[in-house]
Amino acid sequence: MACPFHEQTRAAAQHALEPGEATTQPFAATVLASPPDSCDLKREAMLFLRQHAAEQMLADERSRLAAVQHEISETGTYHHTQDELAFGARVAWRNTTRCVGRLYWRSMEVRDLRHLTTAEAVFAALVEHLQLATNGGAIRSMISVFAAQEPGQDGIRIWNPQLIRYAGYRQPDGSVIGDPLHVELTAFARKLGWQSPAASAFDLLPVIIQMPGERPQLFELPREAVLEVPLSHPTYPWFAELGLKWHALPVISNMRLEIGGVSYPAAPFNGWYMGTEIGARNFGDADRYNVLPAVAAQLGLNTRSERSLWKDRALVEVNIAVLHSFQQQGVKVLDHHTATRQFMLFEQQEHQARRPVYADWSWIVPPMAGSATPVFHRSYDNVTLTPNFFPLAAPWPAQAGSASVGMEV
Repeated sequence: MACPFHEQTRAAAQHALEPGEATTQPFAATVLASPPDSCDLKREAMLFLRQHAAEQMLADERSRLAAVQHEISETGTYHHTQDELAFGARVAWRNTTRCVGRLYWRSMEVRDLRHLTTAEAVFAALVEHLQLATNGGAIRSMISVFAAQEPGQDGIRIWNPQLIRYAGYRQPDGSVIGDPLHVELTAFARKLGWQSPAASAFDLLPVIIQMPGERPQLFELPREAVLEVPLSHPTYPWFAELGLKWHALPVISNMRLEIGGVSYPAAPFNGWYMGTEIGARNFGDADRYNVLPAVAAQLGLNTRSERSLWKDRALVEVNIAVLHSFQQQGVKVLDHHTATRQFMLFEQQEHQARRPVYADWSWIVPPMAGSATPVFHRSYDNVTLTPNFFPLAAPWPAQAGSASVGMEV
């Protein structure tokens, strides 16, 4: 699943040598937070390396611990091995309390791209990510991890909340052509020099990349790297005439990956869509594409009274169209009943591993037919462990008053 989330506090990594025991950090996770001081970083590193050694059944982690402690003392930070990076990224997915799709956390492919130093190289790697993860519709869960934030420096930033997003154009009358969620990003892309096409509902936004100490740069996504699914309905031929479509791959790019106290602000990752993310939220929300009135009109529903449940009936048909269309195009997508059953299996596996399962109930219960899914009838503590993903603030508000977009994030 796309699984975006917006946590404001966090708890420490679960102590790996004693499964089920958790400790709580006294400090909050903030956007591009200042790196922890050396004592905190040494402690975070120790917790993570012990967890890594325990879960990976490593014989003796003492030499690695000593080397990391020395590196932190000398440089103020440390660098993960490829194995530590892969393990940390997968556990970060496992720990994400707002994701219902964590059953497959072990199978996420981790791309180590920490060596890339230019925006052009980063963009090329992002395009490759889209191609590899899309996989012709057989979506593969994947994360591309770029360089960590160094002490006293800004990290790499990808401005887009997802690598594939549709533009939103504010009109003089206040209406929006396209996705209202991205009106501000669209405006700032234009300020950076994006020559947008004639406004339509599904214009692909450019990817905006900002390297440390540099101006943000625009890159146009090649059309062949973006798989899109036109929506049709198995029963109503008129549905295709609405002209709706959505991209196949949800790659979250506005969250920083934190592993053992080290922050990776550019670490885009993806799972696959749950149908309601598209049908109920992207198309159904009144402040997004808001297609329910048009669908209800085509269905001949009474929209004058909410007691007719016209919104509910239209919402079901939109979601049927999403699932039908993705299946017809051979693109992987889950319905919300299957997704929540899989979460119950994930919970069972975690309990067998003697790990507690934390979740944000309001996010793992789907936005349609929630009470008909098994997670609705359960309660969870919402505790944030590390490794994990943490939200990054949009960079453009801080630069809104500037005549030209500068280098501050």
